[in-house]
Amino acid sequence: MFDLTEIAKFDIFAGLAFEDLEGLLARSRTIRIMKKGEIFAQGAEARSFFVLVDGFVRATKTTGEGYEVTVRYVSPGEIFGAAAAIGIDHYPAAAAAVTDATILRWPSSQWSILAERHPVLATNALRTVGSRLQDAHSHVIELTNEEVECRMARTLLRLADRVGRKVDEGIEIEIPLRRQDVAQLAGTTLHSASRVLSSFGNDRRGNSLVDKTWDHLLKQQLFWHSDNSLP
Repeated sequence: MFDLTEIAKFDIFAGLAFEDLEGLLARSRTIRIMKKGEIFAQGAEARSFFVLVDGFVRATKTTGEGYEVTVRYVSPGEIFGAAAAIGIDHYPAAAAAVTDATILRWPSSQWSILAERHPVLATNALRTVGSRLQDAHSHVIELTNEEVECRMARTLLRLADRVGRKVDEGIEIEIPLRRQDVAQLAGTTLHSASRVLSSFGNDRRGNSLVDKTWDHLLKQQLFWHSDNSLP
């Protein structure tokens, strides 16, 4: 069982009175998804919406040619699969656990009732959607104006902020991360991503930016790459 005081800190529940949060959680079901387990499929009927309690979730889209592309990672405290909040009835992307994950689930049919009863919940959800839309717009600008090295640095920094934890050597990415995932998030090819990650492994000043397994990075040094790659 999870700690309600910790759940209350999630951004999606910001502004909710504790008793309102208890009532909201009473309507939810707690589910446990094992690593690599599917939560929902792209295009499936959006019967539920979710809040991640612990673990990490990967959202992907499959192209018309059948290629699976990583769209984003969901961190603890985030709402996802909330198609009802934006008036659509099918999931636009797929979601699967990249680690074992604990998730709160509500029926989508309850969204309008909960949003009316707790307007702050609807406001927080729309704020999340707006933030993700802004991220998408920023990504388009980066693809148009920035070199691949800068985009890779920004991608790693975002991952460090979202799914990283501080360790003595810098920031450790807590999720299993493939080079292909980083390449897709940065909008580049696997070949280019591998080349840039290798260069980050030993820059011209002799500093290690990422270790050989690509799951550690030194944030201050990556800031140097990002800031100095801007046009």
